[in-house]
Amino acid sequence: MGRNLQNGERLRPVDLARGHGLSTQAIRNYEEAGILPAAGRTPHGYRTYTPLHARALRAFLALVPGHGHQTAMSIMRAVNQGAVDEAFRLIDESHAQLLDDRRTLQAVESALRDLEPTSAPEPGAGSGPAAVSGPGGTFIGPLADKLGIRPATLRKWERAGLVRPRRDPLTGYRVYDEADVRDARLAHQLRRGGYLLEQIAPLIAQVRAAGGLEPLEAALCDWHGRLSARGRAMLTGAAELEAYLRERG
Repeated sequence: MGRNLQNGERLRPVDLARGHGLSTQAIRNYEEAGILPAAGRTPHGYRTYTPLHARALRAFLALVPGHGHQTAMSIMRAVNQGAVDEAFRLIDESHAQLLDDRRTLQAVESALRDLEPTSAPEPGAGSGPAAVSGPGGTFIGPLADKLGIRPATLRKWERAGLVRPRRDPLTGYRVYDEADVRDARLAHQLRRGGYLLEQIAPLIAQVRAAGGLEPLEAALCDWHGRLSARGRAMLTGAAELEAYLRERG
């Protein structure tokens, strides 16, 4: 164990809690969870901590923004149990997840760039399922042809929640409005990029929630910002963890 466990400086739970806006109960909870090393005890049974515990607390709190509470707790627990390689593995997984999130964002931006404005349907093109149903609506056949996919694929996407066509009240045929066509084109681009339906569904939901592609720019900018903040937080957490590891010796 590090040298600070052997020196004469002793800290109370309140001393650790005060500088971080925490309660003394939170400090005790962190110790019981393995985030902090086990505390010493006075002859009367009161917990006593050392500067090493303060360093461990700083490391944990610095890890949380980049890795999340659960992973940060697992990292600290592994370190305190002497399983440093396990802690490094957990850190690697977080970095891999961040990289995957960046690639997803890049795929979405690429898909949005590839989307061309949809042309308005020509009225009177026919009355069957392979024809345009009227202003603002397209049947499954023409849409599938335009995307170069089978109608069965569009029906599969509908079951997955990627598109939500209405039904023509007279024929019962699926009718895709402009937003449905947009969602189908976006789904098609992401599928070509190798993304699974369950990965695409939440992205389509973001487009719908934003009200279309144009308002999504703000969401994408925010997404960029959050990824950058996570990356920087991981650097800060790594620095504090390294300081704790040095202190432990």
